[in-house]
Amino acid sequence: MEQALPGAASTIAIIGGGQAGGEVATLLRQNRFEGRIVLVGEEKYLPYMRPPLSKAFLAREIGKDALIYKASVAYEKARVEMRLGSRVAEIDRRAKTLLIEGWAPLHYDKLVIATGGRARELAVPGAGLRNIFYLRTISDVEALQPLMEGPRRLVIVGGGYIGLEAAAVAVRLGLAVTVLEGAPRVLARVTAPDVSKFYERIHREAGVDIRTGVTVNGFTAGGEDGGVGAVKCAGGQSFTAGLVLIGIGLVPNIELAELAGLKVDDGVVVDEAGRTGDPDIYAIGDCAMHAHHGFLRRKIRLESVPNALEQARVAAASIMGRPIPAAAAPWFWSDQYDLKLQMAGVSDGYEELAIRGSMEASSFIAFYLKEGRVIAADSVNRLGEFMAAKRIVGARMEIVPARLADESAPLKSLLQPAAA
Repeated sequence: MEQALPGAASTIAIIGGGQAGGEVATLLRQNRFEGRIVLVGEEKYLPYMRPPLSKAFLAREIGKDALIYKASVAYEKARVEMRLGSRVAEIDRRAKTLLIEGWAPLHYDKLVIATGGRARELAVPGAGLRNIFYLRTISDVEALQPLMEGPRRLVIVGGGYIGLEAAAVAVRLGLAVTVLEGAPRVLARVTAPDVSKFYERIHREAGVDIRTGVTVNGFTAGGEDGGVGAVKCAGGQSFTAGLVLIGIGLVPNIELAELAGLKVDDGVVVDEAGRTGDPDIYAIGDCAMHAHHGFLRRKIRLESVPNALEQARVAAASIMGRPIPAAAAPWFWSDQYDLKLQMAGVSDGYEELAIRGSMEASSFIAFYLKEGRVIAADSVNRLGEFMAAKRIVGARMEIVPARLADESAPLKSLLQPAAA
């Protein structure tokens, strides 16, 4: 059954004040929606960029103003009502109403859920001690920054992107840094063993103590202020700590959707247009389990800014009855020291790896192949070649590993002829 498009008397409500929520709000207006747009966000800030939190903002190289995704004038121009510092308590689907703490109930004609996620907590004894931190919001970083001065001992639990980015900042600030990772290698979920070894070497050379295959089972108090003093691990290992940063992943904020009776599965389940099972409700960004019918051809929940912005574009187009582009190859990035890591595709299930360039020189691209086709690429300090690599991944090109590794031919030359 074809859905009616929202008219000038309609209200579109958005739950979530991150980049996904901010983007879909302004895009709806660009797509000529003439009705009312209301964005409700729990944080008091305008939608802001989270990736710099563990990098430039943590290092105090930029201030809060530099994090803001779009200035307030952009929302004013788009006539978006911003209800920041407000929490949605319930979605009443039958009445098509949001119950917002401190506000009168808000009726909606279309609803976009962009609630993002929260830092996954480590449930072990002593986890409530002072000076144990997570890193997901501006407030999290502001609480951590005063302690990020040497010669304190910082223990980071988790060797993923957040943990390694924070380690790179902290060791440069003069802290003694230890990273504890439960898996046999860092970045184990997202990169090949060779790339993990490369990053482990870089961090160790910078002075970071990387420990893998370590299970944290508790924290004990110590020090003058009664805060955390040590991290206890399985097998009796113990690491002295003046402060601890936990970076063990993200939990999607799906509780509102679940309470409303929407289907959830490690995310709010949506189709290729961003629609939930309720045709008047959409979900986008880190909280959405998306039917990625373009590149990945499966359902997946992606935690990345480019994905959040792409899903915002799709939802805005879908709500306004405009054509929806096929989902492109996802991409991500991470900055550590002077290394610019750019990733395209998803390497799950790869069968072959081709390295172009030199890991010793910290300039290379790792191409992941499955059934002879390129499904992902990790590019380190190869900004000039990344766009070609991204196009190769996006087209799932069939290229033999030796050609990918051969630097005598420009990477862009491999784009012709395109894969059959």
